[in-house]
Amino acid sequence: MSFTLDKAAPGQNLVISFLPNGVIKSQLIRFGICEGERVRCMDRIFGGTVILQKNRLEIALGYDLAKSITVTNEN
Repeated sequence: MSFTLDKAAPGQNLVISFLPNGVIKSQLIRFGICEGERVRCMDRIFGGTVILQKNRLEIALGYDLAKSITVTNEN
């Protein structure tokens, strides 16, 4: 089942299924976050910011960006 990243719970392991096109997609790819990658939701901060972990890298994504990224649960 797919859902947007802003709905992910802390500690949840996810697979990125869709990234919005444009500069944001390019920037995320530079961090190793692209479609098909496995990530972990580390935290959700008041205001909607989502903290993702990929390997040892943690990256904070704002609410509007998190709302535009589609993920699925890792099986």
